[in-house]
Amino acid sequence: MQLAYHAYQLELKHTFSIAKFSRNSTPVLLLRITYEGVDGYGEASMVPYMGESFETASQFLAKVDLQPFRAPFDFPAIIAHLDSIAPGQPAIKAAVDIALNDIQGKLLGKPCYEMYGADPARMPVTSYTLGIDTPEVLKEKVADARACRVLKIKLGRDNDQELIRTIRSVSDLPLYVDANQGWADRKQAIDMIYWLHDQGVLLIEQPMDKQNLDGNAWLTERSPIPILADEAVQRLSDLEHLKGAYHGINVKLMKTGGMFEAHQMIIQAKSYGMKVLIGCMSETSCATLAAAALAPLCNWADLDGPLLTRNNPFQSPALVDGKWVLENSPGLGLTGAPSLSYDQLAQ
Repeated sequence: MQLAYHAYQLELKHTFSIAKFSRNSTPVLLLRITYEGVDGYGEASMVPYMGESFETASQFLAKVDLQPFRAPFDFPAIIAHLDSIAPGQPAIKAAVDIALNDIQGKLLGKPCYEMYGADPARMPVTSYTLGIDTPEVLKEKVADARACRVLKIKLGRDNDQELIRTIRSVSDLPLYVDANQGWADRKQAIDMIYWLHDQGVLLIEQPMDKQNLDGNAWLTERSPIPILADEAVQRLSDLEHLKGAYHGINVKLMKTGGMFEAHQMIIQAKSYGMKVLIGCMSETSCATLAAAALAPLCNWADLDGPLLTRNNPFQSPALVDGKWVLENSPGLGLTGAPSLSYDQLAQ
């Protein structure tokens, strides 16, 4: 196999602010793997707070040896190989996994969603994420989201109700909320949750610190809205101790290390009676289509990467009635692969 990558700076339409961070762009490493003349594309979206960078990603790829692997790919063995190189670094591991899934689909002549048993007719609507901002800019963001049927708002500061009221002044769409660990007092949090329920909020991600299992479990027991783990769940091994502490989980390919383990997590969470939101970081169409291939297996979707960026290097998938359309094309179904300059790695 041959590996090649391109370092790309994905620019956001608006400054993206959550409870503790703000940014205007996201470093993305686009990966191309060539196997027996077939190209597969993957992506590592390296949001700064996850600790990955172009440097760490390129150093990791230099240690990857895919030569022993042949199609149909043994993904558990590949994941074990990637995990043996270094702990953590799930985004670059996801890029490898996504590219190999793309190749596998092309070799089999099947879309990735078919390989994972997902029915495109069951695609959930995707939400459009609104970062924390001034009322004026927040209203502009709501206007940008007119193609979507659900809005997702970042909370976790001291003006949460003001943000919700601003949105409600211009939109009556259902809302998802992500507090990004921003709530510290459980009694204040449960009061806020009941208020949010009255405002049409359908789910809440990671209300309290990910280490505060008891606090999040206390909210889950009392909340009229599903409470989902986000920062508290990364890989499959994290799921076991979260049973009973949350109503569900947010699965992101950039946390799970790719499509294969994300699919396993979806199945495992369901076996525990938990619901699943499939989410994303700031991503191009490449990672978006990879996650969208699994989205019909989930209860909710938050896959708005192409909608929030200025310079998506690929063609954006079709969005109809707020849902991504999965084409009957082998692999990811990615179109408009850019003629970017890729740095070749020896394999």
